[in-house]
Amino acid sequence: MIRASFEKSRATGFFTGFTVKGHAGYSEEGSDIVCAAVSSAVYMTVNTITDVLCLPAQIREQDGDLRCRVSEENAAACRVCMEGLHLHLDSLSGQYAHYLQVSILEV
Repeated sequence: MIRASFEKSRATGFFTGFTVKGHAGYSEEGSDIVCAAVSSAVYMTVNTITDVLCLPAQIREQDGDLRCRVSEENAAACRVCMEGLHLHLDSLSGQYAHYLQVSILEV
């Protein structure tokens, strides 16, 4: 199962980061549509934040897991990207509940 956890600032109400861990297990590696959908959305979000918006982000990728964090100061500028990713993954989790879990942690 893929677990996506979003960090949301209590102070501002904006997402300040997310962590995506695990493997969907929906199908064999290379043909897993859940994994492909999640990976594509996550990388699009990270690339938009860092390369389109040109904002600094702490990115850590290890063994297929990915963590992205932005500062409180930049969270408002990343709002659309982060909320879009959350909405997309939450929608996917409704369709593939056994393979993807999405949560929000207030920080």
